[in-house]
Amino acid sequence: MEKATFAAGCFWGVEAAFSEMEGVHTTEVGYTGGRVDKPTYEDVCSGTTGHAESIQIEFDPEVVSYEQLLERLWEIHDPTTLNRQGPDMGTQYRSAIFFHTPEQEEKARSSIQQLEQSGQISDPVVTEVRPASHFWRAEEYHQKYLEKKGRA
Repeated sequence: MEKATFAAGCFWGVEAAFSEMEGVHTTEVGYTGGRVDKPTYEDVCSGTTGHAESIQIEFDPEVVSYEQLLERLWEIHDPTTLNRQGPDMGTQYRSAIFFHTPEQEEKARSSIQQLEQSGQISDPVVTEVRPASHFWRAEEYHQKYLEKKGRA
């Protein structure tokens, strides 16, 4: 098993999109990329922690590749909008790839380059590519939120 960590706006929809992929064994939503230990949802929403709403994925690379996860990431959000996805605005909704290995970093940067050259988007990608830092699991009511609400 390997881990992947992404931020792409509100983590509820992001989790739903990845949890349905074959080869994804677990997903959990939380906060990463900031400077505050044990942040709460309210802390992160204040915009003062530096954290992004994120998803951490445990996946089987024999079934789904990291590149396929990146392709899904590009499908489910707009990587050209800074600190915004749809109606959600703020640094906690930024687009980011938090890599766990040098190989993931290389694949992420290559994927961004390919996306920009593909002609599918007209604006530059603003997705951050940063080393993974501590992932703080979000409160339980956020886990599988859309599934619990019957909207996944």
